[in-house]
Amino acid sequence: MKKKRRIVLPVISALIVIAAVAVLGRLASRYIPSNEWMDQQEYFDTRGDEIALIMQDQLVRYKGMWKDDRVYLEHEAVIEYLNQRFYWDESEALLLFTTPTQIYKIPADSREYMVDDETRSEEYVIAFWQEEILYLDAEFVKRFTFMEYEFMTDPNRAVIRYEKTPQTAAVMKKATSVRFQGGIKSPILTKVSKNDRVWIVDEMEDWTRVLTADGYLGYVKNTTLGDRSEETLEIPDFTEPVYTSLTQDEKINLVWHQVTNEDANDSLLDELEGVEGVNVISPTWFSVIDNDGNISSLADKTYVRRAHRKGMQVWALIDNFNVDVDTETVLSSMAARENIQDQLIEAALEYSLDGINIDFEAIPQSAGEDYIQFIREMSVKCRENEIVLSIDNPVPQPYTAHYNRREQGIVADYVIIMGYDEHYVGSDVGSVATMNFVRSGIESTIISVPCNKVINAIPFYVRIWNTDSQGNISSEAVSMGRAQSVVEEAGAEIQWDENAEQNYAEWYASDGSLYQVWLEDDESVDARAKLTETYRLGGIAAWKLGLEETYVWDVISKYIAP
Repeated sequence: MKKKRRIVLPVISALIVIAAVAVLGRLASRYIPSNEWMDQQEYFDTRGDEIALIMQDQLVRYKGMWKDDRVYLEHEAVIEYLNQRFYWDESEALLLFTTPTQIYKIPADSREYMVDDETRSEEYVIAFWQEEILYLDAEFVKRFTFMEYEFMTDPNRAVIRYEKTPQTAAVMKKATSVRFQGGIKSPILTKVSKNDRVWIVDEMEDWTRVLTADGYLGYVKNTTLGDRSEETLEIPDFTEPVYTSLTQDEKINLVWHQVTNEDANDSLLDELEGVEGVNVISPTWFSVIDNDGNISSLADKTYVRRAHRKGMQVWALIDNFNVDVDTETVLSSMAARENIQDQLIEAALEYSLDGINIDFEAIPQSAGEDYIQFIREMSVKCRENEIVLSIDNPVPQPYTAHYNRREQGIVADYVIIMGYDEHYVGSDVGSVATMNFVRSGIESTIISVPCNKVINAIPFYVRIWNTDSQGNISSEAVSMGRAQSVVEEAGAEIQWDENAEQNYAEWYASDGSLYQVWLEDDESVDARAKLTETYRLGGIAAWKLGLEETYVWDVISKYIAP
């Protein structure tokens, strides 16, 4: 029996030791930091001469290229993060860059380029294509862009800073590892030393995501971070472009005049009978008629002289309504764009026009960049000739973001909101423009456009809706006065619609059809005109001359007169 006890005790001791080792192993596995390094080439996802791009505090999917001992940036990265004015024109195989006064035309794989009619050159290729990707020289981009960058090797990477808002920086209290993810078992990306500076990207309970000076985005423990400070990027040798504007001191009171033939020009004085306070009239004179950018014209010098004698500026309108015109084809062609612009400027000078009103509607999303390039180019020519440039826009919706109202607000003189057609032919029954719709359009626009450049357009027309006994819906657009007469003839009761903030009437016809109408009258016009004052807008516009009742001009003038 004694021998058995001597055998059992060592066995038990051995098992205890093994268990203790296992526990300690598990504890070590859990609490001892990993020394594993992440493959840096894999982290930056670069191959050959590619350059990883760290845009402010993001490692982005776009790449740069190291070529001829220079840093080149992927064009799409430049557009998305740095400067959207570098536009590639496929029709002419040219990189275009538009300043307030000039248009740069840059061929790929060339050191030479054109600025207006002058040939210039650099000591390097400005842009080149490689594997269907366009790359731009970083220094050339930097010449026109608020940005700074630092290029580093092994692996190739460029840290690019461009934000004008303050960024939080921190000084490291001690040396530590920067890890791919928050946690001591995550692979190491790089090391930072005591007193190194990092930029704070995202703070969590125990770990903080930082950007290191050498371009790594990773995590450090919060306890390693020391003093923090707010730093604002300053680039002393960069001068912001100055976009001069013909935005005026007095508020604009504009009315569109639909002119469909030359004889209609002769009716101007009759149409203006009883009109008071209007300082801009916009005749619908020009239209794009083919995909080469040729335009039709109904311009008339006598009309302009008569308007000027009435104290009105003339901002002639151009539209893209011709069914034979493909707007995307026109706008994507530099030759067609220039053709439109040159004809408009020539007409403006010949007929002593004060401004041009661009009314291009239903622009497809695929043509968004082409459209805004057209506006930029047009603005250069208008600015050179002191011609007011105004742009008509639908009420902002997610599907019209490509109209790029922010850029319009920079390069154009006025951005006009067409605050109507909330309900239209083919839509559900409703007001042409409820107050919520109008307010939303204004508030969404002034987020990106200076309020003194925004003009809110109101309707002088009304839709009379008819829902027949089978539920079929139709509508007819009529003048303010005609709508009032129809309601009176029907003997319908007029009630205030709190939601639309308009007077409303409905009635049934003998065949069982339901008629509904939201009236435009002194109350609706007053409420909408007052928004010019509420939001400190640049003015008000109305579609169209001849559909109004004369009392509207006194109503509008209350909010327009200085």
